[in-house]
Amino acid sequence: MPAKPDPKKILDEAMQLEPTARAFVAETLLESLDLDQDFAVSQEWLEEIRRRCADIDSGKVQLLDNAVVLNELRGKYTR
Repeated sequence: MPAKPDPKKILDEAMQLEPTARAFVAETLLESLDLDQDFAVSQEWLEEIRRRCADIDSGKVQLLDNAVVLNELRGKYTR
């Protein structure tokens, strides 16, 4: 019987991907979960979520690494 994939190794490898690729992996994994209960989301939020996902998928917006954003904010507000 083949060995099961190591989640830690998979995660370590996924973290090496570009932000847009990581977002795609995260989105795909979340969508694959078969949750017992749906979470109530307003129609407005559903539309916003779809719009944001489409913007990411099309390349219209660029995702930034959180470390870069936090460093920029620290530089801006710690003067």
